[in-house]
Amino acid sequence: MSARRLVLVRHGETVGNSRIRYYGRTDVPLSDEGRAQMRAAAKALTETLGIASFGRVFSSGLSRAREGACIIAGAAAKIEDLEEFHEVDFGDFEGLTATEIVAKFPREFARWERDRLAPDYVYPHGESRAHFAARVERGVARMIDLLDNRDRRDNHLLAERPSLLVAHRGVIRAIIRQLASVDPVAELGSIQVLVSDSAPRWRTEQLDFVPHLTMSSPGG
Repeated sequence: MSARRLVLVRHGETVGNSRIRYYGRTDVPLSDEGRAQMRAAAKALTETLGIASFGRVFSSGLSRAREGACIIAGAAAKIEDLEEFHEVDFGDFEGLTATEIVAKFPREFARWERDRLAPDYVYPHGESRAHFAARVERGVARMIDLLDNRDRRDNHLLAERPSLLVAHRGVIRAIIRQLASVDPVAELGSIQVLVSDSAPRWRTEQLDFVPHLTMSSPGG
């Protein structure tokens, strides 16, 4: 069987300005700029990376990711929502900029700065890092199981057509860390491509591919 490829794209800019605001579970839609970023990603995949179609298309289910998947894969694509890939719940930090978090929750911000990567860190009235990591791991297992089932039914199709996932920064970083042991930056609209020659080993074919855009953002 040929190598399996998985394309991961972070959604584009949102109406809530994800470039500077921390949106996790909040379901904010893409902005016009974000839609343009998704069209640019689709063009880059086709014209630069040689990926014009997908065997299977996944999304987190939040509207900014689902619409991004639809733009990249085409309106006729069947998009499968995986709720395990929702972004982390930032709790009291949802929708705020870093400056606003400092002003409203100075003690929590200091704790966040100190412990944000600790497994036992919990966003105030939000989700713990451990719960988020376990949830994404369940999503990865579910996605790969879906791909394996498709492989058994129609392996020549999957061998030739990559799968696509459009999701969020924290989710994409967690997935690539789990599968390929590297940490992408995962800017808005960025493209990552993973390849598996033999399960369960994955390697990066593209990491933080962004020639089609330049953007920096903290949120999901």
